[in-house]
Amino acid sequence: MKRRLIVSLVFILAILLCAGLVGFNIFRDKMITQFFANMQPPPQTVSAAKVEARTWTPSISAIGTARAANGVELAFETAGIVKEIKFKANQTVRQGDVLVQLDDSVERADILDVQAAVKTAESAYERAKTLSTRGYGTEANLEQASAVLAAARSRLARLEATIEQKALKAPFSGVIGIPRIDVGQYLQPGAVIASFQDLDSMKVDFTVPEQRAADVKLGQEVRVGVSESDLPFKGKIIGRDPRVDPKTRLVSVQALIEDNKGRDILPGQFLHVEVILPAEPDVITVPQTAVITSLYGDYVYVIEQEERNGNQVQVARQVFVKAGRRRGGAIEILSGITPGQQIVASGQNKLQAGSVVKIDNTIDVTKLDASKFASGQ
Repeated sequence: MKRRLIVSLVFILAILLCAGLVGFNIFRDKMITQFFANMQPPPQTVSAAKVEARTWTPSISAIGTARAANGVELAFETAGIVKEIKFKANQTVRQGDVLVQLDDSVERADILDVQAAVKTAESAYERAKTLSTRGYGTEANLEQASAVLAAARSRLARLEATIEQKALKAPFSGVIGIPRIDVGQYLQPGAVIASFQDLDSMKVDFTVPEQRAADVKLGQEVRVGVSESDLPFKGKIIGRDPRVDPKTRLVSVQALIEDNKGRDILPGQFLHVEVILPAEPDVITVPQTAVITSLYGDYVYVIEQEERNGNQVQVARQVFVKAGRRRGGAIEILSGITPGQQIVASGQNKLQAGSVVKIDNTIDVTKLDASKFASGQ
């Protein structure tokens, strides 16, 4: 009897212990679930930007090629042997300076004989004229003397022109390139001597799509540079082809950069070109980093104040927008947000709709580009 009682007590104690363990586990799981259900995730640190209506300066981007406003490949019109080279590579020369002298000793020797013939013909003409005036000479003799004089003067002028052609002169002020000839070399007419360029002003040839041809007008400002993000040179459009290339559907345009004193742009150089169009006021713009593209469209995170658990917190709300033109670091917003709202500019990759955020604009990598390009400064 006593043994049976002990067994019963042990059995009851075991049942109570098991029931306590089960109850404890249920209570623990319930409390853990309740804790995580009420726990708020920590705020995500983001940078923010204010939606503003700015003055937008639209533009047309293009790729161009530079060439000197005045640039030629120097060559002789006549044949001859190089007697003297009077320039060095990359030398700056003035208009009219003699660059290369061909041997003209034969022509200079002949010119003495021709000059004497001119003087003789002039004397004969004067005698014939005097005799004709006094009635002793015939009209035929006067005409013959006049013809001889004209022929002698023509030979003299032709010889002087040949001597002039033997001296190659700079057609304008500029920089001459590497000489392609040597002293003593026999040159044929048209043989290239060197490249000669006026680097103080440059022309830029580029093309625009036929759809934008009507927006390009003479006198419009252009900005040019070797990098798309840096366009330090300013110029203006001086020409536009009156036709569209049927093969490329592009229109050729030419701009002039008058200030290239530093010679930072060289002929043949690859350049980025922006044609500046008339400014447009009150255009809503945001940094390009603020707009996220998805399968459902473009959207931004708008930061709003919200009360949670009795506290005011900043919450990121997903808002779909209609994006327009892009320029530099800014993008035009056609609809979806209004000026004055605050949006997330960077750090969106860690956000979800309704996430609590903390704004930190210590380093704002978008503000400079957005203000610079949206305002057209």
